[in-house]
Amino acid sequence: MKIVHVITRLIVGGAQENTLLSCEGLKKRGHDVYLVTGPSPGREGSLMERALAGGYTVILEPHLVRSPHPWHDARAFLSLRKLSAKLRPDIWHTHSSKAGILGRSAVFGRGPVVVHTIHGLPFHPYQSRAAFWLWSTLERYAARRCDKLVVVADAMARQALAQGVVRPEQFVTIHSGMELDKFKNSAHQRQKMRESLKIPADRIVFGTIARLQPLKGHADILKIAPLLVKANPHIHFLWIGDGIFYAKFTADIQHVGLASHFTLTGLLPPDQVGEVLPAMDVVIHPSYREGLPRALPQAMLAGLPTIAYDCDGAGEVCRNEQTGLLIPPGDITALRHAIEHLADNAAQRCAMGEAGRTLAENEFSADDMVLRLDKLYHQLLAEIGRRPS
Repeated sequence: MKIVHVITRLIVGGAQENTLLSCEGLKKRGHDVYLVTGPSPGREGSLMERALAGGYTVILEPHLVRSPHPWHDARAFLSLRKLSAKLRPDIWHTHSSKAGILGRSAVFGRGPVVVHTIHGLPFHPYQSRAAFWLWSTLERYAARRCDKLVVVADAMARQALAQGVVRPEQFVTIHSGMELDKFKNSAHQRQKMRESLKIPADRIVFGTIARLQPLKGHADILKIAPLLVKANPHIHFLWIGDGIFYAKFTADIQHVGLASHFTLTGLLPPDQVGEVLPAMDVVIHPSYREGLPRALPQAMLAGLPTIAYDCDGAGEVCRNEQTGLLIPPGDITALRHAIEHLADNAAQRCAMGEAGRTLAENEFSADDMVLRLDKLYHQLLAEIGRRPS
């Protein structure tokens, strides 16, 4: 089967990791796989090196840029159409909003079966009304130009249906997969990593894995950190990620006198995140919008409980009072109480961590994700009576 995946850019992010694992897994299953992507500038880091080592064909489309740009968008549209005509794939699978809208529009009805994955919807409550209307309208238009919509969490389907973006029969849920072995934990790794990060052994470490940018919730943690540390001096925060707020947050931490209770690693390659997880006791994910936050199942695979804002697909991973604590988005009082509670209850941290590990191993395997995609592709081809090339 000839399969083309299209994504706007290969920054370090959940949608990109999902896409690379899909391409790698499908290639291992014997398919002829291509990945089309645009340039990836900025502080988020790049996954291009891993893509090039994946054994499949990577095609850089320079006009597939992230921000709306009429000239580049028109050129990207034409390039994608020409590429589809040249490669004649069986499956054309798009990811992310920009590539999804252009990619579906360019090739639908021109040969390949068209699939799109919604990793996170581009319209959300924190936008202006005009932006919300524009993105929801574009997604509604593009949804009519594909054969199947894959959602990484059921919440994405509910939100899309509420805006009339899709028909119920049009979507299927396939959870975003992880490389399970990369997130296993051990006591030896815990001690070694804490020494490497210069975190005292007696600290209770609350980790956050996210880009330092708007709507990720780091500012909410900073608002309550002085109260938390005053109540329990053993509390420590470990942040993995870089972004436009790195300098600001570093200055804010210094200003409130908590530099000895914060460790910021900056950007880490995805392969190194699993190495740092053993230094943590709990993972906090106070993001205001997310498809399915990969940081949560990754933490759970390491045997860690989680605290998360109850938005989008977070509740499908952080199951309240089972694998972690879910709290209303933006409720910093509830966030403080959740952190205090788990800081004071080691036994509950352990029990939630073990429950989370079992859930993540059963539902978030990369191999299972690829197997389900493979079956979906064959099913869609069979429905139109076409044999894979």
